[in-house]
Amino acid sequence: MIIENSGLNGLQSDLAHLDDSAEQLGFVRWQWEYYRATYDLKLEDQATQSEYFVRVSTRAVEGKLENPHAVLVIEHVYIGKATFPHGLEYESPIPQPIMSVANQRLEQLKQLLA
Repeated sequence: MIIENSGLNGLQSDLAHLDDSAEQLGFVRWQWEYYRATYDLKLEDQATQSEYFVRVSTRAVEGKLENPHAVLVIEHVYIGKATFPHGLEYESPIPQPIMSVANQRLEQLKQLLA
């Protein structure tokens, strides 16, 4: 599911600051190439033992990701349920407690990047 109201879409940050800010909140830059990167936050539903991931997609607008001064823009924010063996399913309903934590972390990320 795309999280439309995160307030992050369109925000820009240099790579070093985005990496540091995201890491403080539990996000990890898992996938990246020279011009794109995704930051993932793993959230676990203790009641069902299900895992969910908040994924922030970014694209370089200046430089390449090998340079900490590269400027990235946030394009989309998603949340999905983890599937076996690896992947995300974006159509499953997200439990309210998971969505609340996701929104809280996204708000904190927005404040760190502002």
